[in-house]
Amino acid sequence: MASAKTTAPSALTDPTFRRSVVLVAQHDDEGAVGVVLTSPGETPVADILEKWAPLTGDPPVAFFGGPVALDSVLALAVVPRGRPEGWRRVRGSVGIVDLDAPPAVLADAVRGVRVFVGYAGWGAGQLEEELAEGAWYVVDAEPGDVLTDRPRALWRSVLRRQGGNLGMLATYPDDASLN
Repeated sequence: MASAKTTAPSALTDPTFRRSVVLVAQHDDEGAVGVVLTSPGETPVADILEKWAPLTGDPPVAFFGGPVALDSVLALAVVPRGRPEGWRRVRGSVGIVDLDAPPAVLADAVRGVRVFVGYAGWGAGQLEEELAEGAWYVVDAEPGDVLTDRPRALWRSVLRRQGGNLGMLATYPDDASLN
């Protein structure tokens, strides 16, 4: 299952996930793995993966993928057509990049690459519990979510395109007590 998950207001206390959008790349009986799409870092991709830097989108920085395995790096790429070597489909045109592959094998196929330090992970049943508590809204991911040039505005953008009550939630202030 690959989908975007957006946090419900005040449902999670961990600031990592406050107003975040997480692309869940894998979800099965053993747990779930995803990356936070809304947290660009300050380190240029060129400083950690120089050979991949020319394929990254704007902003060309490594993103904070989540609080797990902060010593690891992974990358997602949008591939509009085909299945190039060095890329494994997650959903639609979004897939995981084999960072050991030479970038040249993907250069002509990808629309862009996004690099993440760390990831978000849930043990068996943990994400299901959080969903039952109403901590997350599950919505369909779009390829543009991965490569947005406005990642800090993605939470509002994803909710707004849902329409209805979720669309209205996009206008919810950061601190409702100030309203």
